[in-house]
Amino acid sequence: MSFPPPFFRWRPHPWHGLSEGERAPEVVEAYIELTPYDSVKYEVDKTTGYLRVDRPQRTSAQPPSLYGFIPRTYCGRRVCTLSPNSKRGDSDPLDICVISERPINRGEVILQSRVIGGLKMIDNDEADDKIVAVLENDNIYGDVKTLSDLPDIMIERLRHYFSTYKLILGEPLNVSIDNVYEVDHAKEVVEASLLDYLEEYGD
Repeated sequence: MSFPPPFFRWRPHPWHGLSEGERAPEVVEAYIELTPYDSVKYEVDKTTGYLRVDRPQRTSAQPPSLYGFIPRTYCGRRVCTLSPNSKRGDSDPLDICVISERPINRGEVILQSRVIGGLKMIDNDEADDKIVAVLENDNIYGDVKTLSDLPDIMIERLRHYFSTYKLILGEPLNVSIDNVYEVDHAKEVVEASLLDYLEEYGD
């Protein structure tokens, strides 16, 4: 039996087997691990590609947007170079937060998103950028092109969440957000992560 291309006889690994998108770095594919309704941190298992429970969230904060990563990206030396206060990349795919008007209440979905900016996050001396994007063709946010087009409260919520989501009361927290950046720098980070991936894993 023949199947029309593209056809995957087996489930592709979300990090390595899916595409970053034909229009990257402006519009990218995003694989979603977390939704704003999740109080448990899920993360793709690097070996199997299935979603694994990473940890229950200790605080009452929940993600203010969809949260996942861009396939076929890697935070290595090029991403680190764009983060002057980092000592290295975090060796993970590039994280992305996707804002949509309509609630999406399940993870393990793939969607197209337009890159509009990002957060320069550093976690234990590692570059851990959070790209900010909007759902492509969204009825409310579909025309948003830059981070400054969003209400300030949305960026404030993203900054607060990532500044505190690893918080354990009474213990030091080695996480900081150096700055919030606009779309041009965000596209540079995406491009750097795509090149880092090719260097690490090949085509």
